Amino acid sequence: MLKSAEIRRQVAQRLRELLPKAKAWEENTAAKIGSQSADLLLKFQLAGQEHTVVVEVSSLGQPRQIRAAVTRLAEIRRELPDAYPVAAAVYIGPQSARILKSHNLGFVDLSGNCYLAFENVLIEKEGKRNLRASTRPLRSLFAPRATRVVRALLVEPGRAWRLEELARAAEVSLGHAHNVVKRLAELAWVERDASQKISLAKPADLLESWCESYSYRTNEMASYVAPERVTRKFMGEVARVAAAQGRRYAFTLNAGLGLVAPSVRVPAVHCYLEGDPAPVAQALGLRPSTEADGTLHFLAPYDPGVFYGALEKGGLKVVCLPQLYADLLNAERRGREQAEHLRREAMGY
Repeated sequence: MLKSAEIRRQVAQRLRELLPKAKAWEENTAAKIGSQSADLLLKFQLAGQEHTVVVEVSSLGQPRQIRAAVTRLAEIRRELPDAYPVAAAVYIGPQSARILKSHNLGFVDLSGNCYLAFENVLIEKEGKRNLRASTRPLRSLFAPRATRVVRALLVEPGRAWRLEELARAAEVSLGHAHNVVKRLAELAWVERDASQKISLAKPADLLESWCESYSYRTNEMASYVAPERVTRKFMGEVARVAAAQGRRYAFTLNAGLGLVAPSVRVPAVHCYLEGDPAPVAQALGLRPSTEADGTLHFLAPYDPGVFYGALEKGGLKVVCLPQLYADLLNAERRGREQAEHLRREAMGY
């Protein structure tokens, strides 16, 4: 799998080939446009006019990644309305192409497909097969222990890690961390600097791909009816009892979001809890119930990694923001809406 820098280089070259009469080319990588950062900013002259093309590179080019690119390009378009936004990837298939065209966005890939429509330019080439198709599934990348590495990277997206540091933080072996990082590098989601430190190149792509293979329902749930109304005080009691019994805990879903964004209404509490929930429930005077009738739901973590990077809000622990986003995204009712609000306001990618 090509690295992001190599994809950018080849995309720039591909655009030059598609526009052979353009002159005075200028290329700028990681250009700041308002609050956004463009992977590639191109300026050139064509038929006596100056043009600006902004390119967003997605390593995979699958529909979910392309939808995220559409959102980012729309924000760049608001900041720089005279620029022509283009999505780029190693391969953009028919479904991704339709998504981009429906939003009046251009695209170019490294397999020969493209669509450019601005001013007097119209270039359209489709139907080329993926010349660099990967045969390796992503499933192993998001296995429980592997997601410890993924989660650590997403919690600190701007950090440059030594492999030993990453393995220690994620509580996995050095060999396991190496294998996960190697796969991430193949997907161009991480890069290494001159000192071989590892950093995220595309945190949004990694987050979205993880969410495609994860649901909070992966965790076993035990539901209870609380003897009192769900309040911040009640959540404090849950935390106090869990801590007194030496258990790790962290609130998630609406309860977690309500602590991060206090204006959110919390009709029921979901809380990751280490170990058997029965002694904690008994100490709180809770009565077992169905999920539909429950007001407190303890989640038995599918992996201890869910506790990594837990935040503390008002003395209560909340799962890290990437975990909270992943949990909310597939939650019923307004889960997806709340997840996107959290991502937009608090995560920055």
